[in-house]
Amino acid sequence: MYIAVLIYFLVTLTASAQNNRTSDRRNAASGTPDRPNILWLTFEDTSPEFIGCYGNKVAKTPVMDKLAAEGTRFMSAYSTGSVCSPSRNALILGCKTYTLGTGNHRSNYPIPDTMTGFPKYLRDAGYYTTNNSKTDYNTSAAKRIIQESWDESSGQAGWWKRRDGQPFFAVFNSMSSHQSRTMTEPFAQYKKQIIDQLAESQQTKAAAVLLPPFFRDSPEMRRQAARIYNAITKTDTEFGELLARLEKEGLRENTIIFVFADHGEGMPDAKTNGKGLGHRVPFIAWFPEKYKHLSPWNKAGAVTDEKIDFVDLAPTVLTIAGVDIPPYMQGRSLVRKAGPPDRRKPEPPYLFLSSDRSDESYDLTRTVVKGHYAYTRVFMPYIPELRYLQYMDVGDITQHIRSDFKAGKLDKVQQRMLLARPAEFLYDLKKDPWEIDNLARKKGYGTLLNEFRTQLRNHVLSQRDVLFLPEYEIANLSKTTNAYTYRQQDANYPVRDIYEVASLSGFHDAATLTKQIGLLKSGNPMVRYWALMGLRSQPKQALMPYQAQLTVALTDSYPLNQVIAASILNGNFDDKSAKTVLLKHLDSADDNVANVVMQQLMYQPNASDWIADIEQFYTLKKTLPSKPDHAVLSASVFLYAYGGRTLRNEPE
Repeated sequence: MYIAVLIYFLVTLTASAQNNRTSDRRNAASGTPDRPNILWLTFEDTSPEFIGCYGNKVAKTPVMDKLAAEGTRFMSAYSTGSVCSPSRNALILGCKTYTLGTGNHRSNYPIPDTMTGFPKYLRDAGYYTTNNSKTDYNTSAAKRIIQESWDESSGQAGWWKRRDGQPFFAVFNSMSSHQSRTMTEPFAQYKKQIIDQLAESQQTKAAAVLLPPFFRDSPEMRRQAARIYNAITKTDTEFGELLARLEKEGLRENTIIFVFADHGEGMPDAKTNGKGLGHRVPFIAWFPEKYKHLSPWNKAGAVTDEKIDFVDLAPTVLTIAGVDIPPYMQGRSLVRKAGPPDRRKPEPPYLFLSSDRSDESYDLTRTVVKGHYAYTRVFMPYIPELRYLQYMDVGDITQHIRSDFKAGKLDKVQQRMLLARPAEFLYDLKKDPWEIDNLARKKGYGTLLNEFRTQLRNHVLSQRDVLFLPEYEIANLSKTTNAYTYRQQDANYPVRDIYEVASLSGFHDAATLTKQIGLLKSGNPMVRYWALMGLRSQPKQALMPYQAQLTVALTDSYPLNQVIAASILNGNFDDKSAKTVLLKHLDSADDNVANVVMQQLMYQPNASDWIADIEQFYTLKKTLPSKPDHAVLSASVFLYAYGGRTLRNEPE
């Protein structure tokens, strides 16, 4: 009898569990109160200083302003990268690009097969997921990520194709505020795409714009800056149309809405620049009444200084949907769980951000944010903030800036972006959002600077930031493994040794110079690479006693070290043997090697002496049937900068 009762009990329990699981699946598909819809309205290349709700009284952004008035406005939201594809890589995977090796813009390197786009987990839980329509995921796994993540990813994708009652996660990305509209395309194209689509009352005239202080106040610059305002208004209008459709279909009160840009403004001194201005973004969250219990900021018009960055958004969406967060994701959920336990992690004391290669132009900066302070460490300071980069230089606004600089029309603040950078920036973003007053050069901030230096060092070492390897190295190791896995073994990647020498770059005292020269004898080619990169930023006078040591480096076993040593010797001392080395590597079949040559030549003191050689290289490469590589793009902008050529926007 007891056995019969036990069997009956087990059968009943099993049937009950199956019914519960079936009920859970039905609830997931029917859009019950536990399964909110989630809408992302993302837009391109925009800093908060150009949005009305962030204090710009000229801006015409009524849709975003209304969402902020009813929702929550974030004052300390940051993109992980400062250009689109690294930022989107962090968004879709929930991981920092410097742990994946995906920080270099429009690169194509592998990630572990165990990682995928977070919308896949929503699909598995019954959500309908759509993307309209930009991907730009910056990895060779992009095709797999798209297939796994989205029910539809296209220019026609939207929530409207889901099953009746099925909860959705929908992303809409506006291109109207993209840098192409705000500065790089011809004015006639901008007029067609933006101005002609706006009513007269929606347009911002050149005379009305608020210019950042690092721009000269001239009619030409005002005309260019007005493009930014009008392009953002066009984006705001598009968002209004989507929200009106959501309302018309009776979905608004079941939908949590996030509105944010992918990185800072698409203008000189912001986008691609690894300071706070390149990373800080507008970010608005709106929760309908029935889901306000999920929001820690459930008062209408709330404003928060809580620090967030893009690796937090995947865990946030998964938490809203009641889905477990994969262990590889590196951010935290910004919202509360629907049921106990809540376990919302507090904001971290520091945010760590990164900026690396953009298009053909190399760079490496790391930024640390604490409160309203942003500290940026520049590891290639011989490159100016407004570095030569074809996609930037093709724009009229950049050409006006360069022309005004040559004509002596810029003041000290406006000149700064065209000069070599200091090793460190420190800005108070609350008092100085345009980042004019570099506190790293002022007395009284030594304790804070040392705190930031220590935190950055500890983070680079603990996360094993793999992008301190040159891209040539990332590309080679990616043929057999992936950077995420490779960096985890100290035998592969002695990050401590590499960072200690990289952290010398940009300092010009005698002790630093002596260390850098001594490290040219290191047995590690990456240590020698960063010693040479640091010497690249040393003044000519300091390098004069060490020409013999640099000459030895011309025969270094590592090709990039030969290139950098040759650039130092040829650029400062017109060394003919160094020129031979540079020409040899410029002819390399490896674009990563040839482009390092071009990027070094771009900033040599004797760059104009190379015009004939670069003209020959460019002419030869342009006759080849393959599409232009990065070295060709660099050559194009080099000839514009030094040879008087007209700059064309080469296809990528």
